Amino acid sequence: MRRFTATTCALALAAAGIIAASAGTAQASTCSHAYLPLPDSSCTPGAYNPDVTQSNIHSTICVSGWTATVRPPTSYTNPLKAQGIIDYGYSDTNMADYEEDHLVPLELGGSPRSTSNLWPEPYSGTKTATTKDGVETKLKNAVCAGTITLSAARSAIKTNWTTALQVTGIG
Repeated sequence: MRRFTATTCALALAAAGIIAASAGTAQASTCSHAYLPLPDSSCTPGAYNPDVTQSNIHSTICVSGWTATVRPPTSYTNPLKAQGIIDYGYSDTNMADYEEDHLVPLELGGSPRSTSNLWPEPYSGTKTATTKDGVETKLKNAVCAGTITLSAARSAIKTNWTTALQVTGIG
């Protein structure tokens, strides 16, 4: 009886290990990459940093180097990127092929750490993370020059970064 109990116990522990191991494996995607180059708005709707307002842009986003003071470290963003690659169902799982990007960029007072504002944006395709970076800079420059409001820039990039320059009259 003792051997049976030990065998049963070993089998139970082995089964528990299999169950525990499978609990940590990747699940089916919960977000769609069908909207690329845009994120899935149900997963990444965007979020604002409440500390950045139109009245304080000249002491926040318009100060050279300000984004470095609020940018989260890669120790925070890399795990989000890894999970986001799974959530978005990307077939390419190489983390170097993505930027964990802020939908509403830090340059426009996007929330630095909100998971609603972060998503793994591909470097591949016709409109990429690199393309979006240029749009972000042009919008920030226009906001800081007083050409458009912070609200208009945020709204345009949050809605569709590929048309944000046209919508705001910048490009």
